[in-house]
Amino acid sequence: MSEELKRIINVEDSVLARVYQRFPVCITRGRGAILYDIYGREYIDCMGGYGVSIVGHCHPRVVKAIKEQSERLITCHSSLYNEKRAELLEKLIKIAPKGLDRVFLSNSGAEAVECALKVAVKYTGRDEVVSMVRGYHGKTIGALSATWNPKYRRPFKSLLIPTFKFIPYGRIEKAEAAISDRTAAVIVEPIQGEGGVHIPPKGFLEELRKLCDEHGAVLIMDEVQTGLGRTGRMWASEHWGVSPDIMCIAKAIAGGIPMGVTIARGEIMESLKLGEHTTTFGGNPLACAAASATIDVIVEEGLVERARVLGDFFKDKLLKIGERFGVVRDVRGLGLMIGLESRFDIYNILMGALERGVILLYSGKNVIRFLPPLVIEREHLERVAEILEVLLKEEESRIARP
Repeated sequence: MSEELKRIINVEDSVLARVYQRFPVCITRGRGAILYDIYGREYIDCMGGYGVSIVGHCHPRVVKAIKEQSERLITCHSSLYNEKRAELLEKLIKIAPKGLDRVFLSNSGAEAVECALKVAVKYTGRDEVVSMVRGYHGKTIGALSATWNPKYRRPFKSLLIPTFKFIPYGRIEKAEAAISDRTAAVIVEPIQGEGGVHIPPKGFLEELRKLCDEHGAVLIMDEVQTGLGRTGRMWASEHWGVSPDIMCIAKAIAGGIPMGVTIARGEIMESLKLGEHTTTFGGNPLACAAASATIDVIVEEGLVERARVLGDFFKDKLLKIGERFGVVRDVRGLGLMIGLESRFDIYNILMGALERGVILLYSGKNVIRFLPPLVIEREHLERVAEILEVLLKEEESRIARP
């Protein structure tokens, strides 16, 4: 480790809040699905900034849009009109599920969720919200109230909203018991990401839609991680033919620039009155220009179909690896959102992959989560599979030793 790298690590560790799991590598630049560290070493990026880099790092069209906009106008509060904001809104409505035609622009996934929850409560006049076991929606107070993991909730229990309740993901009989005429909203990820890449059983999302309709509750789909082509459809909910009343978008929407989007049916969003929910930076021209370019890349470069084809290819590779190693419990996912569940702590796998030039992501202690850029090449995925096979073999041998 060089003195410069030691200095960088020391500065961040001594000044930055200690709330992140850190990897001992300093990334300085990226292009496509490849990242480069301070020494110029290449890494295949299967973390993708936790799903942010869906069109790849520094996509030329996104970079061009940011450069051009930064020379014209960087910030413009939404109390003033702006042509880049209008351009983005038109594109969002065009790709959104049918019936969603009113938008609130913010700065993150948690903010998108906060808006969705407030709108649902305002529209219905109710205060109960049903969320899912293993569900993750963010760590601000409203979003954290909808997030299940006790390790995130426990320290802030006194601040959390008490009218949230959790049901097992995929158990429709539990949903039937929990959803009532007092329910303002049901919030669900069409595929659970942070919770371990769990796909709903057949009929679950469809039945949630019916229950919400029967009881006058709002169905919120959190597509922060699953949206924009990640799963081989523009929106993951399309796999089951379910349209939400409100949808939350973030992560990949602006090619790496912070942005959150809450998009709802018009009559629902219209329940918010002047000044009831606003944000200073939301809808700024720089983020809007980046998001507009990102949508163009996804649509015009066929990244949704690319995610489906490459996802099928990579998942098949992982399934074959899983058949050879008893330490692999399951491989699941859609498109380029895949989880490999092991029977042991995956720390050694993460570190071993890093040493071999692959950056992996985790969900808990025993699930490797793959969220690579959709522009990743087939040979990159083959290389990742080869490295993973070596590491799993080493880990299985280590566990088998007396």
